[in-house]
Amino acid sequence: MERKTKVNAEDGKQEIHITREFELPVALLFKAFADPEIVEQWMGTNVLKQENKQHGGYQYETTDAKGNVVFRANGTIHEFVPDQKIIRTFKMENTPFEVQLEFLEFEPLTDDTSRLQMHVIYRSVAGRDQILQLPFVQGINWAHDRLQEIVNKLK
Repeated sequence: MERKTKVNAEDGKQEIHITREFELPVALLFKAFADPEIVEQWMGTNVLKQENKQHGGYQYETTDAKGNVVFRANGTIHEFVPDQKIIRTFKMENTPFEVQLEFLEFEPLTDDTSRLQMHVIYRSVAGRDQILQLPFVQGINWAHDRLQEIVNKLK
Protein backbone atom coordinates (compact mmCIF):
# COMPACT_ATOMS: atom_id res chain seq x y z
CA MET A 1 0.00 0.00 0.00
CA GLU A 2 1.32 3.41 -0.95
CA ARG A 3 2.23 5.77 1.85
CA LYS A 4 0.34 9.02 1.40
CA THR A 5 2.58 10.93 3.80
CA LYS A 6 5.83 11.84 2.05
CA VAL A 7 8.98 12.12 4.17
CA ASN A 8 12.08 13.72 2.68
CA ALA A 9 15.30 13.44 4.69
CA GLU A 10 18.35 14.46 2.67
CA ASP A 11 21.66 12.91 3.67
CA GLY A 12 23.87 15.17 5.75
CA LYS A 13 21.09 17.56 6.81
CA GLN A 14 19.56 17.96 10.24
CA GLU A 15 16.00 18.35 9.02
CA ILE A 16 13.05 16.39 7.70
CA HIS A 17 10.31 17.65 5.38
CA ILE A 18 6.94 15.92 5.69
CA THR A 19 4.04 16.53 3.29
CA ARG A 20 0.55 15.08 3.25
CA GLU A 21 -2.58 16.03 1.33
CA PHE A 22 -5.86 15.35 3.11
CA GLU A 23 -9.41 15.09 1.88
CA LEU A 24 -10.41 17.62 4.51
CA PRO A 25 -11.09 21.35 4.48
CA VAL A 26 -8.14 23.23 5.96
CA ALA A 27 -10.20 24.29 9.01
CA LEU A 28 -10.86 20.64 9.93
CA LEU A 29 -7.25 19.63 9.33
CA PHE A 30 -6.06 22.42 11.60
CA LYS A 31 -8.66 21.50 14.21
CA ALA A 32 -7.20 17.97 14.28
CA PHE A 33 -3.97 19.46 15.68
CA ALA A 34 -5.63 22.01 17.99
CA ASP A 35 -8.61 20.23 19.58
CA PRO A 36 -7.43 17.98 22.45
CA GLU A 37 -10.28 15.50 21.99
CA ILE A 38 -9.41 14.97 18.33
CA VAL A 39 -5.66 14.81 19.02
CA GLU A 40 -6.29 12.06 21.57
CA GLN A 41 -8.23 10.01 19.03
CA TRP A 42 -5.82 10.09 16.11
CA MET A 43 -2.61 10.05 18.13
CA GLY A 44 -3.86 7.40 20.53
CA THR A 45 -2.59 9.32 23.54
CA ASN A 46 -3.93 11.42 26.41
CA VAL A 47 -3.67 15.19 26.15
CA LEU A 48 -2.70 16.47 29.59
CA LYS A 49 -2.29 20.07 28.47
CA GLN A 50 -3.01 21.96 25.23
CA GLU A 51 -2.60 25.75 25.32
CA ASN A 52 -3.14 26.92 21.75
CA LYS A 53 -1.49 30.31 21.91
CA GLN A 54 1.89 31.98 21.64
CA HIS A 55 4.01 30.83 24.61
CA GLY A 56 1.47 28.09 25.31
CA GLY A 57 2.45 24.56 26.05
CA TYR A 58 1.26 21.03 25.52
CA GLN A 59 1.85 17.65 27.08
CA TYR A 60 0.83 14.20 25.83
CA GLU A 61 1.01 10.91 27.70
CA THR A 62 0.28 7.29 26.82
CA THR A 63 -0.08 4.57 29.43
CA ASP A 64 -0.35 0.80 29.20
CA ALA A 65 -3.22 -1.28 30.63
CA LYS A 66 -1.57 -1.23 34.07
CA GLY A 67 -1.27 2.56 34.10
CA ASN A 68 2.48 2.66 33.45
CA VAL A 69 3.62 5.59 31.33
CA VAL A 70 5.02 4.30 28.03
CA PHE A 71 5.24 7.64 26.19
CA ARG A 72 5.29 11.25 27.28
CA ALA A 73 6.01 14.28 25.13
CA ASN A 74 5.79 18.01 25.66
CA GLY A 75 6.65 21.29 24.05
CA THR A 76 6.12 24.99 23.78
CA ILE A 77 3.99 26.65 21.14
CA HIS A 78 5.83 29.63 19.70
CA GLU A 79 3.30 30.68 17.08
CA PHE A 80 -0.33 29.68 16.60
CA VAL A 81 -2.23 31.09 13.61
CA PRO A 82 -5.60 29.32 13.17
CA ASP A 83 -5.98 27.45 9.88
CA GLN A 84 -2.47 28.51 8.81
CA LYS A 85 0.45 27.49 11.02
CA ILE A 86 1.81 26.19 14.28
CA ILE A 87 5.44 26.58 15.30
CA ARG A 88 6.38 24.49 18.31
CA THR A 89 9.06 22.49 20.02
CA PHE A 90 8.64 18.75 20.62
CA LYS A 91 10.46 16.69 23.24
CA MET A 92 9.95 13.00 24.01
CA GLU A 93 10.58 12.63 27.73
CA ASN A 94 12.76 9.87 29.19
CA THR A 95 14.45 9.18 25.86
CA PRO A 96 17.89 10.06 24.48
CA PHE A 97 16.24 12.18 21.75
CA GLU A 98 16.83 15.91 21.93
CA VAL A 99 14.19 18.57 21.49
CA GLN A 100 13.16 19.33 17.92
CA LEU A 101 11.67 22.43 16.31
CA GLU A 102 8.56 21.91 14.19
CA PHE A 103 7.02 24.24 11.61
CA LEU A 104 3.53 23.04 10.64
CA GLU A 105 1.90 24.84 7.72
CA PHE A 106 -1.71 24.23 6.70
CA GLU A 107 -2.72 25.10 3.14
CA PRO A 108 -6.15 24.92 1.51
CA LEU A 109 -6.06 23.25 -1.91
CA THR A 110 -9.81 23.30 -2.64
CA ASP A 111 -12.86 23.79 -0.43
CA ASP A 112 -12.63 20.11 0.54
CA THR A 113 -8.90 19.33 0.42
CA SER A 114 -5.81 20.66 2.14
CA ARG A 115 -2.10 20.09 2.58
CA LEU A 116 0.01 19.80 5.69
CA GLN A 117 3.69 20.63 5.36
CA MET A 118 5.95 19.97 8.31
CA HIS A 119 9.54 21.12 8.50
CA VAL A 120 11.26 19.48 11.46
CA ILE A 121 14.72 20.65 12.55
CA TYR A 122 17.01 18.68 14.84
CA ARG A 123 20.08 19.88 16.73
CA SER A 124 22.36 17.62 14.71
CA VAL A 125 22.41 15.29 11.72
CA ALA A 126 23.13 12.43 14.14
CA GLY A 127 20.05 13.32 16.19
CA ARG A 128 17.88 13.36 13.10
CA ASP A 129 19.32 10.07 11.89
CA GLN A 130 18.63 8.52 15.31
CA ILE A 131 14.92 9.36 14.90
CA LEU A 132 14.90 7.92 11.39
CA GLN A 133 16.18 4.59 12.74
CA LEU A 134 12.86 4.22 14.55
CA PRO A 135 9.76 3.21 12.56
CA PHE A 136 9.25 6.98 12.13
CA VAL A 137 8.09 6.99 8.50
CA GLN A 138 5.60 4.17 9.06
CA GLY A 139 4.40 5.77 12.30
CA ILE A 140 3.70 9.21 10.88
CA ASN A 141 1.95 7.70 7.87
CA TRP A 142 -0.21 5.57 10.19
CA ALA A 143 -1.00 8.62 12.35
CA HIS A 144 -1.99 10.72 9.34
CA ASP A 145 -4.15 7.88 7.98
CA ARG A 146 -5.84 7.73 11.38
CA LEU A 147 -6.28 11.54 11.41
CA GLN A 148 -8.03 11.35 8.02
CA GLU A 149 -10.30 8.55 9.26
CA ILE A 150 -11.22 10.24 12.56
CA VAL A 151 -11.81 13.72 11.12
CA ASN A 152 -13.87 12.34 8.21
CA LYS A 153 -16.52 11.55 10.81
CA LEU A 154 -16.68 15.25 11.76
CA LYS A 155 -17.49 16.49 8.25
